[in-house]
Amino acid sequence: MNVYVVIGEREMVVLDNVKRKEQEAAQLWEKVVEVMGKGDVESLMHRKGGFYMSETMKGKNWEMVNGDCVEEIRNIRDESIDFSVFSPPFASLYTYSDSERDMGNNRDYEQFEQHFKYLVSELYRVLVPGRNISVHCMNLPLSKQSFGEIAIRDFRGDIIRWFQDVGFLFHSEVCIWKDPVIAMQRTKALGLLWKQLRKDSTMSRQGIPDYLVTFRKPGTNPRPVTHTKESFPVEQWQRWASPVWDDIDPGRTLQYMMAREEDDERHICPLQLDVIERAIRLWSNPGDVVLSPFAGIGSEIYTAVKLGRRGVGIELKRSYWEAACRFLRQLEEEDKQIGLFGEDEAM
Repeated sequence: MNVYVVIGEREMVVLDNVKRKEQEAAQLWEKVVEVMGKGDVESLMHRKGGFYMSETMKGKNWEMVNGDCVEEIRNIRDESIDFSVFSPPFASLYTYSDSERDMGNNRDYEQFEQHFKYLVSELYRVLVPGRNISVHCMNLPLSKQSFGEIAIRDFRGDIIRWFQDVGFLFHSEVCIWKDPVIAMQRTKALGLLWKQLRKDSTMSRQGIPDYLVTFRKPGTNPRPVTHTKESFPVEQWQRWASPVWDDIDPGRTLQYMMAREEDDERHICPLQLDVIERAIRLWSNPGDVVLSPFAGIGSEIYTAVKLGRRGVGIELKRSYWEAACRFLRQLEEEDKQIGLFGEDEAM
């Protein structure tokens, strides 16, 4: 008995998507059977137990890998990445998932350092000589509960030292201003409270800014990053050359509500698009390959593709990875609409 279902033209996209996912699922489990049949079960397991698999989604000028960046970066060829920009887990300040492979889940700061430094050495391997890596970070507030005293950890300084240890050159940094009033309202940090200022100001402190710290791999850059007077006016360079960026819009991020899960202890903090755009425009050419090993919901990859680069992202948490793929597919559809109707009609 045959069953025929009539669908409209617009529903063909849904049907194609279902067929694609069905095919991908079949291929995935064929690979599982093949690997397990060879007795290579260890390659599918966490170091401390648990099932581990990776999955890759590709589109026009982008590739998103759902997996552990420490594992997956091994698959990237030597000196094949032109630029990298990312925001690493801030030690244990934010918990992004409950996975043992998540760098945000560590026994202590020393364990985080050990894991992160391995990734840094791999970043050195895959980066083209003479090219840059930009790391978004902040110094970390320490509490009596976690540290025994109220203080600040020099996370920015540690990152600089870890990159220098593997051979990177400390190239540049910019301080990104953050509103201390908003920080006080969000964190209730003792050092920012006005009542603490009145009580004993020796415990009062300034707000903690963000930083964009940039490194360079030694060697001659085979493809200089060039600009023109029209694409990069001197007035713009004078603003961006400032050691302090006080004009970053903190609310201009990719939407992330769809990427949250009930089991998360703390939600994600996507990097502002203003910061990503400036870094990519400053230190990469159109057509270059941009890597984010902590892609999250895909902010860096989305921006890279939008600016005419090719993006490679790695993200461990599946819901974030799925959100990133949706954003990138959406960007592809927007580009198709512009190509079909022209920029004026599409706006």
